[in-house]
Amino acid sequence: MSERGPNDLEETISKQNKVIEMLQYKCRQAGRVIIELNVKNEGLEKEIDRLSEENDNIRTMYGKNKNGS
Repeated sequence: MSERGPNDLEETISKQNKVIEMLQYKCRQAGRVIIELNVKNEGLEKEIDRLSEENDNIRTMYGKNKNGS
């Protein structure tokens, strides 16, 4: 039996598999964060729409149009 060196294919494959597993884990983490941010973004868009509508209603109540006249 010979001693394994840095060019041993089994060792290289094992290292690459560990890298692949780590990258898959990080991708899953990033995917979860993206989903959370999308949900938060949708909530913020709804809040902006609500505030915009409320602003329009207040302007209408006080007789001002959107141009500030």
